[in-house]
Amino acid sequence: MVAIFKSDAAAAEIHARYREILAQWPVASTQSRVPTRQGETFVVACGAEDAPALVLLHGSMSLAATWMSDAAAWSARFRVYAVDMIGEAGLSAPSRPPLASEAYALWLDDVMQGLGLTRAAFVGASLGGWLALDYAVRRPERVERIAALCPAGIGRQKFFVLRAALSMWLGPWAVGLIRRMVFGPPPADLPPTGRALMSLFDTIRRAFRPRMERIPILSDEALRGLTSPLLVIAGGRDMTIDSNDTRRRLAHNIPGADVLFLPRTHHYIPGQAEVIFRFLGKEG
Repeated sequence: MVAIFKSDAAAAEIHARYREILAQWPVASTQSRVPTRQGETFVVACGAEDAPALVLLHGSMSLAATWMSDAAAWSARFRVYAVDMIGEAGLSAPSRPPLASEAYALWLDDVMQGLGLTRAAFVGASLGGWLALDYAVRRPERVERIAALCPAGIGRQKFFVLRAALSMWLGPWAVGLIRRMVFGPPPADLPPTGRALMSLFDTIRRAFRPRMERIPILSDEALRGLTSPLLVIAGGRDMTIDSNDTRRRLAHNIPGADVLFLPRTHHYIPGQAEVIFRFLGKEG
């Protein structure tokens, strides 16, 4: 099994702080561990059990708690399932099968089965956006629609991930620099839970071993074959994904996709809950 944390103590600290944040989930929720072929997968669910299903997939070096503020609004209409991705810093198994394989689609098959779902809408950020797109390519009958924030797998991946990993050797100041490059300036009105989450992300960046595998780029043929309605939100100051390349390839291969380009926004794109909510609620 891959050692994804730099020490057992670091893993214990991160998970303890993560559980404290999860305890502040803003609406009534349940937590479960779904058995899969890659090991247990941790899921937070909220919203009416008979509502349409919405699966949330976070990015690399992140956690399901990143959706806390958005899930509060989305759960008014959907049964929301915030999934901790395997091989990341959350409470799911540390397994990291190759991205360039069917392994993650098979893993999501198991998650869907464990949650009793045959079809769902997906919202994904960064690597989570790639997960949703890859799943839609391989399992089109299971994906209702996709909203992807700064998704990997369409535009060219920059070398930021490698630079970020190397800069970890330079000390705590580099962690702050990376945070500003990815998230942009911290908002002045960040609530206590948000501040706790940002602090936890800083700890993750110090104590967690990032994925060094390049994320597979979906081919033109794969993009053209997507049948699920698609919304992509991209930031002009994204340091990890070439957003202009994302826009170009979408225009060429999926001209019907909804694309929202925010030229002054970084890789992390907050404040899009209502835009995504409207897209998810569209008919057809």
